[in-house]
Amino acid sequence: MGFPANGSSEKPLKFLIYGRTGWIGGLLGKLCESKGIDYVYGSGRLENRISLESDIASVNPTHVFNAAGVTGRPNVDWCESHKAETIRTNVVGTLTLADVCREKGLILINYATGCIFEYDEAHPIGSGIGFKEEDTPNFTGSFYSKTKAMVEELLKNYDNVCTLRVRMPISSDLTNPRNFITKIARYDKVVNIPNSMTILDELLPISIEMGKRNLTGIWNFTNPGVVSHNEILEMYRNYIDPSFTWKNFNLEEQAKVIIAPRSNNELDANKLKMEFPELLSIKESLIKYVFEPNKKTAGAS
Repeated sequence: MGFPANGSSEKPLKFLIYGRTGWIGGLLGKLCESKGIDYVYGSGRLENRISLESDIASVNPTHVFNAAGVTGRPNVDWCESHKAETIRTNVVGTLTLADVCREKGLILINYATGCIFEYDEAHPIGSGIGFKEEDTPNFTGSFYSKTKAMVEELLKNYDNVCTLRVRMPISSDLTNPRNFITKIARYDKVVNIPNSMTILDELLPISIEMGKRNLTGIWNFTNPGVVSHNEILEMYRNYIDPSFTWKNFNLEEQAKVIIAPRSNNELDANKLKMEFPELLSIKESLIKYVFEPNKKTAGAS
């Protein structure tokens, strides 16, 4: 099944977005507004095929974006005790949307997760060797991650889907409780492990451009390089609150206060960097998009 080559879609862009009440879904709508892109939020439930078909019929979009899904409230531990609900949205729902889009000849930009890998012997911490798009997920510590790995594997068979592996998303809105920086700044104790992360202020506009270019397949959707919890909190202290302090603990101690283990990894962002050479490294992006705009201290540079 063929899709228009890069940028050759004749009709004006019109996006159908799922996940209106979610963080990424909300930001996507604001971005479309600022770029003058016509968009509509889907009202159908992902697991209800007929409702999706009716959304597509009434909206007649050029592209579909899926930012709906269950991450759990307050965190992924929720999924451990709500397995059927997690499958319904993350697996059944996402596959249904992909299948309906394929039937209608539409590209689906799917915001997925990179929390399906963990450091291993071939990808040690601090080595700079990241997991690539074609690598098989090796982290099944949480039920959330397990469902996400399952659905990624199945979606490989849909040539109309662009899967974006988001990790530990960060935005310039430091009041948002979903923001990774806000989360770790509020924890009693934090681990200190280098990780790949996604700066939404830089990467969400890139995802819209990926839609315009009709790109498909799996993409590691993180800024190049890694940053650790302590490095982020040091920036927070330097730019935002000089009196800020925090305590570290190790993975064994963390395991006592969480139900499901968490993923720690480095993703190789070379594929994205080749398509978008202007992409900043994680630390550069943090400073430019998050800490400089929020700067409250005089001395930070």
